Amino acid sequence: MVKAGIGESFGRAAKVRGLSPQLEMFYRLRRSPLSMIGGLIILVYALAAIFAPFIAPYDPAEQHWGDQLSPPSKKFLLGTDWYGRDILSRIIYGSRISLTIGVIAVGVGALIGIPLGAIAGYAGGRVDEAVMRLMDIMLAFPSIILAIAIAATLGQSLHNLMIAVGIVFIPGYARITRGTTLSIKEQDFVEAAKAIGLTDRGIIAKHILPNCIPTIVVLMTLDMAVAILYGAGLSFLGLGAQEPTAEWGSMLAQGRRFLPEAWWASTFPGLAIMFAILGFNLLGDGLRDALDPRLRGLV
Repeated sequence: MVKAGIGESFGRAAKVRGLSPQLEMFYRLRRSPLSMIGGLIILVYALAAIFAPFIAPYDPAEQHWGDQLSPPSKKFLLGTDWYGRDILSRIIYGSRISLTIGVIAVGVGALIGIPLGAIAGYAGGRVDEAVMRLMDIMLAFPSIILAIAIAATLGQSLHNLMIAVGIVFIPGYARITRGTTLSIKEQDFVEAAKAIGLTDRGIIAKHILPNCIPTIVVLMTLDMAVAILYGAGLSFLGLGAQEPTAEWGSMLAQGRRFLPEAWWASTFPGLAIMFAILGFNLLGDGLRDALDPRLRGLV
């Protein structure tokens, strides 16, 4: 039985090694039920964001006078808020805001942090020391406190919220990229690239950064969940999306005043945030396992 199990594992490994890197990753990801569930959750949110005008029952800002704080019913599946606005429609449109916050915030952190980490790790010496001490200073503050401070300084707006959350992510990408760069720059293929006259910029672009991609992809997926949570938290505090914009955090803040008599006003936006975070975390864990080079021998 043991021999058969080992033979079956090596057979699957040989099958996977014959695939392209992209298909190999998908094959490994498909074997993780939880990661597939996470991907399905994200797909549902993405489709809701794209087709919001077609699937939302009402306009998210439409006020139904006489139906304020109506409980879930056939007319309003998830009830209404204090202004008589349909909560389901606002949650659907809110997925646009939350996913946009995640994409832009993670993009800001990655676009700044990755080059900083690569330059620091490759150059070493004083450059490395200066960059990493700056990252250490940023990491000395709790992330959410730093995001609140930046958002409050920049002003109350959705764009400033995205920038604030993105800045918080910079140290993580810088440290991850620096660590990978330090381990790669001593490899033989990097020395060979230097020997044939490839510039430092070319080495970083063609040899260093491509080897950082697997780790960075996993980090970006997990940071999407954090960005959505931080975005909702800052909007809850009034530092992000402002009324009447449909955003999950601001919906929580508005509904908490009526929680005893209208539980649905805060519960359903909270569940939307929870499932979005769950989806990205499950997918990120699956990607981490699928991209782990130590697992490429056996599937």
